[in-house]
Amino acid sequence: MFIFAAPSITNVAARGDCRRPARFSVPQLVASRTASFTPSMRRWLPRPAVRCGARSTRMAVATEEEVAGRVVPLETVRNIGIAAHIDAGKTTTTERILLYTGITHKIGEVHEGTAVMDYMEQERERGITITSAATTCFWRNHQINIIDTPGHVDFTIEVERSMRVLDGAIAVFDAVSGVEPQSETVWRQADRYRVPRICFINKMDRVGADFFRCVDEIRKQLNAVPAVIQLPIGSESNFEGVIDLVNMEEVVWLGDEFGSKYERRPIRDSLKAQAQEWREKLIEAVAESDEKALEKYLEGQEFGVDELRALIRNGTCKIQFVPVLCGSAFKNKGVQTLLDAVVEYLPSPLDVEHVRGVSVDGEKEIYRATSDREPFSALAFKVLTDPFVGTLTFCRVYSGVIRKGDTVLNPTKNIKERIGRLLQMHADERKDIETARSGDIVAIAGLKDTTTGDTLCDVDNPVVLERMVFPEPVISVAVEASSKADNEKMGVALAKLASEDPSFRFKRDEETGQTIISGMGELHLEIIVDRMKREFKVDCKVGAPQVAYRECITTRGEIDYTHKKQSGGSGQFARVKIIFEPLSPEEAASGEDFVFVSEIKGGSVPKEYFVGITKALESEMSSGVLIGAPLLGLKARLIDGAYHEVDSSVLAFEIATRAAFREGIPRCKPRIMEPIMRLEVTTPEEYLSNVVGDINSRRGLINEIGDRGALKVVKALVPLSEMFQYVSALRSMSKGRANYTMFFEKYEPVPPNIEKELLEKFGGSRSSKK
Repeated sequence: MFIFAAPSITNVAARGDCRRPARFSVPQLVASRTASFTPSMRRWLPRPAVRCGARSTRMAVATEEEVAGRVVPLETVRNIGIAAHIDAGKTTTTERILLYTGITHKIGEVHEGTAVMDYMEQERERGITITSAATTCFWRNHQINIIDTPGHVDFTIEVERSMRVLDGAIAVFDAVSGVEPQSETVWRQADRYRVPRICFINKMDRVGADFFRCVDEIRKQLNAVPAVIQLPIGSESNFEGVIDLVNMEEVVWLGDEFGSKYERRPIRDSLKAQAQEWREKLIEAVAESDEKALEKYLEGQEFGVDELRALIRNGTCKIQFVPVLCGSAFKNKGVQTLLDAVVEYLPSPLDVEHVRGVSVDGEKEIYRATSDREPFSALAFKVLTDPFVGTLTFCRVYSGVIRKGDTVLNPTKNIKERIGRLLQMHADERKDIETARSGDIVAIAGLKDTTTGDTLCDVDNPVVLERMVFPEPVISVAVEASSKADNEKMGVALAKLASEDPSFRFKRDEETGQTIISGMGELHLEIIVDRMKREFKVDCKVGAPQVAYRECITTRGEIDYTHKKQSGGSGQFARVKIIFEPLSPEEAASGEDFVFVSEIKGGSVPKEYFVGITKALESEMSSGVLIGAPLLGLKARLIDGAYHEVDSSVLAFEIATRAAFREGIPRCKPRIMEPIMRLEVTTPEEYLSNVVGDINSRRGLINEIGDRGALKVVKALVPLSEMFQYVSALRSMSKGRANYTMFFEKYEPVPPNIEKELLEKFGGSRSSKK
């Protein structure tokens, strides 16, 4: 399927800024002469369009009985995610939420392997979250749909696709470590999808906990405006509760085993001055977000509790600031007040902008309000293979009502799907439900062809919602089945795992006969191989990790190529004139890898041949001209061409374009690119010089050396190729006292000497395939 993109949508002033970036996918070719093609993300960017002209005259809407069948009003629904750096306490916080809302009746602990939300065997063995898990609970007559996400960088795709469908989030921070690298990553993901959030500074009971330093880091490192609504009472072993700055009272936990007993009491005299100071700061931050409130504040008027809550909610939903709370989930303190904040300050589905999409032909922009009376529309954000029910497709319902047994349209693939079962998920447990409504997050069993990022909608009222952005893999390993039977099973296993995880790729190396699997890190691929062995009973051997190199062009190049085969009978003729050039900074920043633009005038190349041109470009880009690595960051402008009324065909233009690519790209000074990682090392000061020297020897670039309590923190950018076995080297040079985290940052060209080595090592792979 090939998708064209015309110039991007203009904002509609009446709506204000739309919440999420406009990236869409459609299954048809655009009929216009000017188009932009982005096959790597399968996106459609429509032309400026009229807002409300795309709906069918016959509306498929819910009946009054269905609308009346809601468990809770839509304004009392909260769709939230819990995200943070690894080991900040996300899953522990979620486990306490399940306990206090009555979903579970005993505390699940991550370190004991008994956490309800960590249900995979690998999660319980390793004590980490690998895949996002969904559940539903109730608090103060509000329905809270929760997605608990992983904190490890290798599984950042789980956070990405969760943020895409959530209305709000809880960002959890370790009170000792503060803002860590993955904290910044998930924060940027929430920013990308304009997800309102609240901050929970966890682990206030730990030695070295510093609430105020964390608040300062949120302000400086995340470029956020923290609105502190709670202050800790004590810290470390003396942490006993919080000061509620909205109600101006203490909330103190009484020390029972499960933290279920707490009481509100007047603020003790020794803390009144501090509480008054921070309440003034809170009121000032809140007042600056609202013109009338600011006027009242400048006049010296007081704010009532209800008025202050309303202002905090309004500013939070508009992402003007982030409320900050604190507690210790492990010690069962602060979770109930966190739930109160979710209910009071995070948005319901009614508080976010209407979801935006395009018509199937891409000609018109469509808005769907969050209402049961609107036509059905939903986005599939996760696919999971369940051993008992088969494929489960997790969906966020944005509008309308869907029933078990209904037939819906997948406009992304232009197919119809039947809803087999509707399920409400609680980690790995399932509960059958009859209907799903706007604002719900549910799992659907029975969908055969729907994949992550696809739209599902009413057959009579089609709409295509924006697609998701998936990161490129940075590391690869070769896997080889132990027997012919295992080889057949491995193919099935890899296909199913790739359908679940868009950040995982696999291909067959035609030269060696090996299967190459690629992912976001060594742990990511280790889990993939482990799942193949456990779930699919595949016995395989694994090679050493390899860097996933890419290629790019650095300058503009033009090629005019004619393919001609007219020696009698049915002939072939096609001429293309293409300019290849790097993507502009704006295009690259939007996440595009490839853009095709037709600048044909006068019909010298009819639009029906564009499919052959784009198919050829996409295919050739998968294997560049230097070492056979995928080519990224390419813009192809078709400026001229020619065709023959009898001898031209889609195939002829495909052949011509392939040849044009092979001749034209070498003129654009191609380069090899390598993944650059963001490295953060925490070390005692006596080992600082060793750590810095070692990073420099690995072609690293030191960005910053700072302090974190008594420790030093080194932040640097380092090529991934230099970082294999770094954990052993760091352990050796620091006597086991330093630790590090590493995250993919970007691709950039390798130095000339390294490029020469890579060309000598891999350079024959491309020519041998020709």
